Parts: sequence; C-alpha cells; structure tokens
Amino acid sequence: MTVPAERVLVLGLDGGTFDLLDPWMQAGELPFLRSLSESGLRAPLQSVYPPKTIPAWYSFATGQDPGALGIFGFTEPDGGPGKSKIVQTFRPVEAVWDLLSRRGVRVGVLNFPLRAGYALNGFVVPGMLSENPPTYPPGLRESLEAATGEPHLAELPAYRSADRAAWLDQAKRAVEQHARYAELLMERHHPDFLFALFRETDRVQHQHWAELTRPLAEVPEDLKAFWRAVDGACERIDRAFRKAGGPALTLVISDHGHGAARSDFFTNRWLAQEGYLVFRGSPSGHRRRWMTRFLIASERFAPTRWLVRAVADRLRGGPRREWLGTALAGKGSFEAMAANIDWEKTVAFSYPVPEGIYMNRYNPNLGAEARERIIAEIRGKLEAYQSAKIEVFDPREIYRGRNLAQAPALLLRIDGLATESRMDFSYPDPMLAKRPGYYYGSGVHRMNGILIAHGDRFAPGRRAGPYSLLDVAPTILDAMGVPVPDAMAGHSIATATASG
Repeated sequence: MTVPAERVLVLGLDGGTFDLLDPWMQAGELPFLRSLSESGLRAPLQSVYPPKTIPAWYSFATGQDPGALGIFGFTEPDGGPGKSKIVQTFRPVEAVWDLLSRRGVRVGVLNFPLRAGYALNGFVVPGMLSENPPTYPPGLRESLEAATGEPHLAELPAYRSADRAAWLDQAKRAVEQHARYAELLMERHHPDFLFALFRETDRVQHQHWAELTRPLAEVPEDLKAFWRAVDGACERIDRAFRKAGGPALTLVISDHGHGAARSDFFTNRWLAQEGYLVFRGSPSGHRRRWMTRFLIASERFAPTRWLVRAVADRLRGGPRREWLGTALAGKGSFEAMAANIDWEKTVAFSYPVPEGIYMNRYNPNLGAEARERIIAEIRGKLEAYQSAKIEVFDPREIYRGRNLAQAPALLLRIDGLATESRMDFSYPDPMLAKRPGYYYGSGVHRMNGILIAHGDRFAPGRRAGPYSLLDVAPTILDAMGVPVPDAMAGHSIATATASG
C-alpha cells in the first residue's frame, strides 16, 4: 500500500460557475463553499471545447484534451450517415485514478459518467450513461441501497413543468444520496483519493437558469433548498474524507460553466440554404413550416403562449409523447431527416456533434483539394455571418492531441455560446434570434468553470488564474507526490501558485 504525500478529494459540480455561486456565497446561502473559497484558492477554470459533459469530464480525468482522446461530444459516428452511438469510454487512456491505483494508492470514484465500473485498487460507482451500470466491486450499489434503506436514484428524467415539485425533490434527494454513499464508502474503503460528482447541478441550471439568476430574494424556495443541499453534501463528504487525518487537499471543480440561452442556430439549415447540404425533396414539410410559424407567432399573445407552453410540456419526454409531437409537427431530427438527404451531392453536414461541421465522406466526388476549398469557403461565410458572431476553429488550432479521425472539419462557437448550435431541422430558417418560452430550459453551457482549492499549499483568499480543466489531473498527482506523465497537457496549479 502506497502512502501519498497528501490525500486528495475532488468534488465535481457539473456546470458550476461563479456567475451563480458568488452572489449566493456572499449572501450566506452556501456557507461551506464560501468557507473553502475564503480559506484557499478561488479561480476560474477554463473548460475544453466543446464545453460538454463527456469530453470535459474525460479531459479532466485523463489530463488530455478532446483531440488526444478523439472525443468531441456525447456521441460519435457509428456506421452510415445519420447514425451515432454514445461515447463508450476514455480508455485505453489512463484516468488519474488509474495511474494512482497502479501505484498502490487506494482510490474511489463516485458518479463519474461511465458505462461500467472496472477493476482498480478501490471502488467505482458509475453514473449518468445508463440506468444501473455495473459497479466495481460487483454488487456495490446493491449493498449501498441496503445500507441506506432506499433505492438508488439514477439520472433525472426529462423535465416537465407539471412535474416541477417532484423533479426538484428528486434532484435534492439524489444530492443527499451521493453524500450518504460517499460517507459509507469512506468508512468501508478508506480511499486516499476520492472523486464525487453532482450531475444534478447542471440539470437544474439548464432548466431553471433564469430563475436562479434573479435577485436572491426572488429565487423560488425550492431552488434555494436544492443548492443548500449541494452545499451541505459537499461539507459532509469533505468531513468524512478528512476524518482519516493527515495532510489533505480538497478541490471543488466544474467541467464547464453556465449562462443564459438566448438564441439558436440551426447549422444544417444554414448548410442547406448555402447549397452544401442537399435534399432529395423538400427540406421541410409544409406541416412543419406551418407549425413553426404558428408556434413563434403564439409568443405574442398571452392565451396562445400559455396554451402552447402547456401542450409542449405535455409532449416532452417519453417515446409516446415524442411520437405524438412528430405526428403533429412532422419530422425534425437529423436522424429522421437523414434518409431525405442526397448523400452523393451533399458536401457538408452537422452531426453528431452540434458544434461541428463534417465533410461528407459519402460523396464520391469530394476529393482532397475540393474538400479544403469548401472548408475555407464555409469558414469565411460563417465568420462573415451578419445575424450572429460565429467563431470558427479548425480542430488542429485548438487541440494539442492529434487523434482527430472522428473530429469535425470545423468547430463553431456562436455569440460566446449564448446562441446554441443545433443539428435538427425544427425551424425553416437558420437563426432563431429569440428562444421561445416553450423551449426546454433557459440555460446553456459556457467555458467558465470553477476551481476552489483548500489545503496547505494554497494561501487563504488567493484569487488567480484562469486555469485550465487540463491542469487539475497534474495538480492531483503533484499533491500526492506522483510524477506527472508527459502526455498530460496541463500543469500543476499547486506548483504554479507556489512559484507565482
């Protein structure tokens, strides 16, 4: 058994941002996070691009960027056009806990997005990617259920306004369950490294961002109760971890930030409009065009606005509801429309990563020279687009890693991410300048994540950075006295602050 220089606890608040946390901490609503922030280092933590849960958490875990991992979103191409699959794993690249485990350090991983646990010197309780993924050791989730006397709470279901009270109650109970699981696992396994993730913070912010960012006195009590539960759960896990004694470092991090969702850009509509994506028939049926015009017009009048939002809420979530929505408005998803695309004439499309534009490898006439010319042409047109500020990146410009076989040819960032990139064909025009009220949620991801570091190496109240999400894994290894592999792209924050 290896005894590390310091024990390290990492608490992940999915989507956490100081834009939300700062006023809540200052008002005394989050006393534990405030105490950590004031007694240690507090700094912005820049996410990877795209700032999405899977590539971001996998980049944190491995210290390698999406270009090295070959992971650019939740899904990756899988066979023919319009087909994709959920990203399976970051392996065979090692996570920081794999490296520690191999050196004899006891490790624990709770609620990290994995399809299954795997053997290491400790435990893994996966979360997010499937309902009840296998744990390591096998049967661990069942033993935790028996010890707590309650069933395991998996990923939150699709949100509906009619279910608000039950949905937020489940989110709060899941946060509290994570804390109880961590306490039990600490008692049983005594890890010297522990990662515990709260996915619910991101889900709640997506849906309720507009309410969460009101003046605090106007924030609904159920949202305050949720965030108080998050703060309390972090305190419980930290207390249980430090109970074992010895030098310890607590890191509170997020995979990305969050902000208001202002508008939407339908990339495939734009590509079709510009002639890069070609349909065999009409790119949008008469029924969908009529329906979308009606929906947008409904926002002008209170009675129709209320009616449309109520109907949209009823149709959200579940295959039967989705079937009824399609029956009413016609097909809109990229997968559903793929059969109508002329793949021998199309040169570019956006799928399966919504921030990406892919060159069509199914077009027999798209040679290397034409491909580069069209990429440059698309980039120039998008950068000159008048209705939004569109930043366009070649993956080779933003990634150190070169595992780019499944990367988009171009990546888009629109209005600093206030405009969300969309792959579907729900609207007949590329730009939806104002997100309608019947849409799902009011929040969307940003690049500005959080870092709070509490330990002997970090001076009280120090504010520095911004640092990169890729700096966290080297910081963990540095604190624990383990050499940082050359493959990791970041640098130890502890070393930087000590010398800064």
